[in-house]
Amino acid sequence: MFSGILLSMRPKQWVKNLLVFAALIFSENLFDLSKLLPTFAAFVAFCLVSGAVYIINDIADRENDRSHPQKSRRPIASGRVCVGPAATAAAAAIVIALLIGIWLDWHFGALLAGYLVMQLAYSFWLKRVVVIDVMIVAAGFAIRAVSGTFVVHVRLSPWLFVCTILLALFLAIAKRRHELVNLEGGGVAHRSVLEQYSRTLLDQMIAVATSATVIGYCLYTIAPETVAKFGTSNLILTVPFVLYGIYRYLYLVYRQEQGGAPEKVLFADPPLFVSILLWLASVLAVLYLLR
Repeated sequence: MFSGILLSMRPKQWVKNLLVFAALIFSENLFDLSKLLPTFAAFVAFCLVSGAVYIINDIADRENDRSHPQKSRRPIASGRVCVGPAATAAAAAIVIALLIGIWLDWHFGALLAGYLVMQLAYSFWLKRVVVIDVMIVAAGFAIRAVSGTFVVHVRLSPWLFVCTILLALFLAIAKRRHELVNLEGGGVAHRSVLEQYSRTLLDQMIAVATSATVIGYCLYTIAPETVAKFGTSNLILTVPFVLYGIYRYLYLVYRQEQGGAPEKVLFADPPLFVSILLWLASVLAVLYLLR
């Protein structure tokens, strides 16, 4: 039963919560143990909350999931995990996560609670509201990134918020396009909001999100406050890796019919994964070595 509950918490999705480390990296505190450990605790708190939301979703959707060829194998839908223990585990995860959040910093705890409320509202209502659905997904990523600033006690950079939410919008819209185009006519049954989208609309939204993401990141690297903060203008050298990563992802979405699960695509495609590693390495080199 324990393994079934853990599986219901979708540990593969926890990679998204690594965004809480963004503030640690860009505040040049990556090797400060007094800030690294609290950030890791914040990561754990987000994993517990997001996992609890997945369990609640599975409990609410268990009847529908039983008629789905893949979702019927989920622990709760298949009966491997009963509703009672699953609900208890979700409640315990939420309580522990909120206690961790308040212990770290009350601002972080408030953001974590807000994230929980937003995700529950998305699960039961907002995921069926066109455009709002992808904006809520993007907001979830932004909250993860912003919350990390309260854990390490650094000033919130508007660039961190802007770049994170734009990139998240790009990924969320690309996912919607994949669901609409590649689910063999079953996209609407899979997600009712897809009925309100069209391929043309999503293509235009992707074009806007792509351009905004690239421009936003480029402006961040050369902004006077960025140069003044890091004491170098070399951060612009990381732009080619961002450009390649976005272009590669567009190639996967449009030519390889991928993009339905960004967390899988990022690790399953070697060129894209290498570009992410090179971007991270170049950022660390600029911030911590080339000074």
